[in-house]
Amino acid sequence: MQQHLTGKTAIVTGAAQGIGFAIAGRLAEAGAQVVVSDLNAAAARAAADKIPGALALACDVRDEQQVEALVAETVERCGALHVMVPNAGVAEPAPLTGMDLAAWRRVTSVNLDGVFLSIRYAAPAIIASGGGSIVTIGSVTATAGSPLLASYATAKAGVVSLTQTAATELRPHGVRVNAVLPGFVETPMVTGAVDEFEALLGLPSGGFGSLIAQKQGRLGTVDEVADAVLFLASDASAFCNGSGLLLDGGLRASLF
Repeated sequence: MQQHLTGKTAIVTGAAQGIGFAIAGRLAEAGAQVVVSDLNAAAARAAADKIPGALALACDVRDEQQVEALVAETVERCGALHVMVPNAGVAEPAPLTGMDLAAWRRVTSVNLDGVFLSIRYAAPAIIASGGGSIVTIGSVTATAGSPLLASYATAKAGVVSLTQTAATELRPHGVRVNAVLPGFVETPMVTGAVDEFEALLGLPSGGFGSLIAQKQGRLGTVDEVADAVLFLASDASAFCNGSGLLLDGGLRASLF
């Protein structure tokens, strides 16, 4: 089957930059009407202006009413919803014993609660539109953990489990739910945390790059993640449901 989304409508959260922006652009190239959603309304509009035909809608995925309104306005303006990509995510690297509850909740509220709310409100709209696909963004850390990323890894493990449960519940209604689990990808969130990682882990300057080279070969690219999301969003993956696609250059395999 073809990897196209002609005539489909898709929402991508956290789409103003990085992986989310790449995903939104790739889905639009495949023919979808894309809604670029982000907490930062101005950034969402700027990103949407770079994607032909895209709409911009601000949304804080931690807020149930805002997520419900995002889906409702998308259906009102586009007529339907077929694809949901709850991509919005944050990370606050810190040692587990030095992480306070507020920091834990800041990360889990976006990375896990936000995905739950996105699925909770997108699924009925997708069912009403005749079915479609939800593609969550997990992480290789969901399968193996990671020093300094307790809140992030735990939330992403929850996303993987939620993906599997949603896939089972929604399959009879024509909705597939799958996850992409990237390794370390060259995004502002990753590159901006390199110095902090090196300091917290006691690595020399450049040590993070050496670790990446050893474990996964290189940093992944946002386009590689976007390609994987397009595959899972399209009918090319019609028999994929409840799956977690590792996209980590062999990082997970290299841990054993």
